[in-house]
Amino acid sequence: MKTLAVLLQYHGAPFHGFARQVRDDREPELPTVQGEVEAALETLFRRPVETTCAGRTDAGVHARGQVVSFDVSEEELKQRTPRCLLRSLNALTPCAIGARDVQVASDGFSARFDARSREYRYFLSTGATPPLVMHDFCWHLRCPGLDVDAMNAGAEHLIGEHDFKSFCLSASAVGKPTRRNLMRCDVAPVEIAGDGMLCLTVEGSSFLHSMVRTIAGTLVAVGRGLREPDWVADVLTARNRGAAGEKAPAEGLVFWNVRYDGLQWQAGNRPIQ
Repeated sequence: MKTLAVLLQYHGAPFHGFARQVRDDREPELPTVQGEVEAALETLFRRPVETTCAGRTDAGVHARGQVVSFDVSEEELKQRTPRCLLRSLNALTPCAIGARDVQVASDGFSARFDARSREYRYFLSTGATPPLVMHDFCWHLRCPGLDVDAMNAGAEHLIGEHDFKSFCLSASAVGKPTRRNLMRCDVAPVEIAGDGMLCLTVEGSSFLHSMVRTIAGTLVAVGRGLREPDWVADVLTARNRGAAGEKAPAEGLVFWNVRYDGLQWQAGNRPIQ
């Protein structure tokens, strides 16, 4: 068997998250990204194909750099080259999903377990007028502005290895380890299609359920002057979801990138960063 890796992008609004959801026989299966991709692969290879993703995303969350892996036989690979598979996947999946690249990975490659780090970006907009191009991809706060320096001072407390129990969905933390390592957490101004915005970038080895969205909501409380930057350290110490800020809306979050050893993506003849 050979392992293929696919780089995916998707608009999260039409889907109930990435992961396929098992439903009662009396109820129709909810649309998910994994469900649509696996249905397309089943059509192509005329057999069920199970995929592994780099990181599950919640309902409404988008992705620019999601990665899925799956196995095919050598004969199947001869019949359908990666370039051909790329075209076929884009033809068979909804327009909200796009396959950006397909590569033959090393034997036994896992999109999940071989990831070195995962990067998320959360986009924030302030002011009276919501952005046009980024309307579906940001949290529009309708406030005078956010104190970026204060947000970055708060974010510094999150860098490194900590127990992030305060930043995850309480039910998902029961009986599970909640220590994670963040290599990066910062907020910076960006301009997209003429609109000024803020971008929160968070990179880590792995993440808990709703962790990035809760970080975003917590830092927004600091940026609005409702809390001091050092409050973020107190939130970490509390190890209680009730101590943190609100969970930011799903539409502002984009699964931006996954890093692997020895795997470089291409769009046409250009590398994807």
